[in-house]
Amino acid sequence: MKQINNNWKSTLVGNILTLKYGKGLPKRQRIEGEYPVIGSGGVVGYHHEPLVKGPGIIVGRKGSIGTVHFEKRDFFPIDTVFYVEPKSSTCDIRFIYYLLLQSNFSTLNSDAAVPGLNRDTAHLQPCRVPPPPTQRIRILEEMAQALYREWFVKFRFPGHENVEMVESELGLVPEGWGVKNLFDIADVTYGFPFKSKLFTAEPVGKAVIRIRDLKTNGTKTYTTQETLQKYIVKDGDLLVGMDGDFHMCKWAGGEACLNQRVVRFRPKHTLPAYCLFLALEKPIHYFDSTIVGTTVAHLGDKNLKSIQLVIPPPHTLCFVQDIFDALFNLEINLRIKNTTLRRTRDLLLPKLISGELDVSNLEIETEALAT
Repeated sequence: MKQINNNWKSTLVGNILTLKYGKGLPKRQRIEGEYPVIGSGGVVGYHHEPLVKGPGIIVGRKGSIGTVHFEKRDFFPIDTVFYVEPKSSTCDIRFIYYLLLQSNFSTLNSDAAVPGLNRDTAHLQPCRVPPPPTQRIRILEEMAQALYREWFVKFRFPGHENVEMVESELGLVPEGWGVKNLFDIADVTYGFPFKSKLFTAEPVGKAVIRIRDLKTNGTKTYTTQETLQKYIVKDGDLLVGMDGDFHMCKWAGGEACLNQRVVRFRPKHTLPAYCLFLALEKPIHYFDSTIVGTTVAHLGDKNLKSIQLVIPPPHTLCFVQDIFDALFNLEINLRIKNTTLRRTRDLLLPKLISGELDVSNLEIETEALAT
């Protein structure tokens, strides 16, 4: 299940964007050109000049109300749609697109005779918006998920037209693809049973990753207890909590020790880490929704050893590796920067509030410190 961080701000759609009316352009008035003419159902033709500079977002106003399209090119939205004008550069256009895809605009029918979306009503819809770095992370996640669904679930990978589908224990898969157990394609490490009585909030010894730390992608727990190197977690490791909410995490909180009831996955061979993470989402979410405990649900070794995953042949993996690795590295680096900024804020704010640190002569935007 998805978690929303506390730094996401509750607001209204109209506070982050304006829905602008498209312009009538009947077919007889169009002059053939390179710019797409877009209605609520998508591209309906082309014109020699655009109305809006791309990239942009189009929202269905009449007919197919609430439909959301993203257009990279300059375009001409007609009068059955709105186009989006962001109110601030702090909201990424791609993030706004994904935000609107999850909106309930399609249910806001204000005209029973002819379906229509009322702009004022749409502007009043509540939404939650994270700081810009988190928006960029979400965009990368959406891109990776879309690619994974297309290539690894729908099997529409490059060259799929020339590959036959064959039966497997998990259903039809492309010829040459195999079904492998999770433990055959990933190194699986369970956490070490650190003594909780030795835990401290003081940054002494080694940082320890507990289940609760997976949601924040950072830890404030330390221990002086010694452990083996195999329990050391590094940025980019894939972690899952094994009690309560089986939260999944792409760790970016710095080097730390793996505590018990947290499991780490590292892909073997050429399997991209992002592919392993996305492949694990379905079985982990299944266990999350079906395992019930008397007090707390527990994910066990038996559950993990039952996971079977569809894996493409080496030549396909090599093709997708660079793409998924690039997305993964970008996301991890953004998360690391987020963590560093958050730690700096937590260090500086108490000193600012107490007066220990005087910044009266500095020209800074204090709003940035509060995000």
